[in-house]
Amino acid sequence: MKKHSNEKDELTDKRRFSYRMNVFFFASFIIFSVIIVRLAYLQFVEGPELSQEEASNITKDVPLAPVRGTIYDSTATVKLAYSKPIQSLYLTLYKNYGDVDGQPNPKIGEVQEMAARLHDVFEKYKAPDSASLTVDQIIEEMDLNSRKANGFMPRLIKSDLSEGEVAYFLQHKDEFKGIQIVEESVRYYDPDTVAVQTIGYLKKFKSSKTLNKYKEVDEANKTQTDPGLVYTENEFVGFDGLELQYQDKLRGKSGYTSVDVDLRNLPEGVAGTTPPQKGYDLISSINKNVQVKTEQAILDQLSWLHRNPVSGKLHPNAKTGFAVAMEVDTGKIVAAASMPDYDTNVWRTGSISTEDYDKIKYIYQNGTIRGFLPSDSNKRAESVVLLGSTIKPLSVLIGLKEGFFTTNTVYIDRGSTTFGGDNRRVQNSSGHVYGAMYPRDAIRHSSNVFMIDEIGKKLYSRYGAEGVDVWDKYMEQFGLGIKTGVDLPNEWPGRKEYRESSETSLTKLVYASFGQQGKYTTMQLAQYTVMLANKGKRMEPQLVKEFRDSDGNVVEKVKPKVLSTVDFSDAYWNEVQRGMATEVSSFSGFPYDFARKTGTSTQSIGGKPVDNGVFIAYAPRNNPKLAVAVVIPEGGFGATSAAPVARAIFDAYDQEFGLDGVPKKNQSKETETNTP
Repeated sequence: MKKHSNEKDELTDKRRFSYRMNVFFFASFIIFSVIIVRLAYLQFVEGPELSQEEASNITKDVPLAPVRGTIYDSTATVKLAYSKPIQSLYLTLYKNYGDVDGQPNPKIGEVQEMAARLHDVFEKYKAPDSASLTVDQIIEEMDLNSRKANGFMPRLIKSDLSEGEVAYFLQHKDEFKGIQIVEESVRYYDPDTVAVQTIGYLKKFKSSKTLNKYKEVDEANKTQTDPGLVYTENEFVGFDGLELQYQDKLRGKSGYTSVDVDLRNLPEGVAGTTPPQKGYDLISSINKNVQVKTEQAILDQLSWLHRNPVSGKLHPNAKTGFAVAMEVDTGKIVAAASMPDYDTNVWRTGSISTEDYDKIKYIYQNGTIRGFLPSDSNKRAESVVLLGSTIKPLSVLIGLKEGFFTTNTVYIDRGSTTFGGDNRRVQNSSGHVYGAMYPRDAIRHSSNVFMIDEIGKKLYSRYGAEGVDVWDKYMEQFGLGIKTGVDLPNEWPGRKEYRESSETSLTKLVYASFGQQGKYTTMQLAQYTVMLANKGKRMEPQLVKEFRDSDGNVVEKVKPKVLSTVDFSDAYWNEVQRGMATEVSSFSGFPYDFARKTGTSTQSIGGKPVDNGVFIAYAPRNNPKLAVAVVIPEGGFGATSAAPVARAIFDAYDQEFGLDGVPKKNQSKETETNTP
């Protein structure tokens, strides 16, 4: 019995051992299978990525700032924005001087000694107007804890070195390990402040990420494989105007130095350097001579309005003025003035002092394409004003197109008219009674009552509340209430008060018909004037003629672009053109027949009515070359406040280009040459 029990125990032990061995081998199989799968994954899936990462840990690319292209005026000889070379001092750290466990590095004395030596050199050789750098400031720029840049990145210690500083460091380079003198560039702008809001300015990339464009660039930087397209934090980028609009073309490509880096992310040596590529030069359509004379004409006119009564009173609140001159055939902008302006060179360092910003904060944005508010904005009119009577040529075109009247219809102007259930009364300016008139006479005399009776009321009579939609459609066809397409950022489409107002549809159409229900930019007004001149082609306003490479070769020409056209009978265009003949004393002696329309729009500012001066014109009448729009907020009647500025623009253009195709400045030179 005992023997049988022992045999049974022995058999049980063997089974247990066999079971344990099977579990062991199975577990070993699982473990080795996991290891093999992991090795295969590392080899075939992560292998290429790890190899690239390993390589990148050995060699790093240090960006070199690109060389920005120049912005020229239309002659391609006058530099409106250009970069000048400067010498900057950079320091590369070959040791880790960062804090250790929150305490200063034991080797910090080496850094302090170098900073003190640099300070002494700067103080001895710096330019007289250069700011001093303290030892602490120099150490801060060294970025010892790599908060601003990786360990292998050179640190910018000082920009715009004097000749003495450059000479000293080149002669004593061996005494300052890691020191480099690097040629960079600083952006300068024409000191005559030429179209400054149109040209724009630069800011550092790190402070420009409020713009969507640079948010996208910053995101792309993370995966950018082309070192030439990587933006650095301290790189200067366009922040407004043409500088922003054509950032990609003007920027060029970064250069870079390939640096061998050790496992501590510190440099070991330089593998090679790829120089930066200069950006394209931009040839703008702005002509400096015409632009400067336009700006001065506005300033002169504002001063005149402060000293001379118009309609029996002075206009001391006329403090701003805006003008756009646009070629009829090409859409090229020859002048775009937003006054007063300022010296863009205040942005040269990429930032601006609080004191300087306070001086320009109401004028640094472009009032020809967006709302511009004077300093006392709660009491003054903005740059975007009601069009007043300058809308009347379009009102007549609408009436003719809708068949409300013909070019031979005679209307009796009695000086005023009424509308609505309450018989609200509207009269002509100063209550003038013009009697019998054709549509062209209604434009020339600027008859409010014609526009109300023949267009506003009739649109409502035919379409009811939908008459507002019909009006809006016509406005947009002529570029009013939509963006013009001008190649500038942040363009404003205008304000359709006939959409926003709580008035009845009839009231909206009545007031819109004579220019009191829509606020538009000067650029929109210029585009609209071009359409009147070329009989219906809405040209894209363009500020660039062409781009050139660093060798002067043309790489791209900007061709005129027709955005849309409207189809009106020639008889309608001719009727309107004949009507654009308002008497304007400032054009006395003007050698060309020209089409024009004055405007005076009234709006409430601070609870009081003010008159804004508006003026549009194109010349010559039968072969138009140039269209001009001028707005003088709170300047009074457009014929007196805005028209003189337009006259100065036409004269300046005639001198440079010739309204008849013959530049008058050339004739003057020939006369001087032939004079005995």
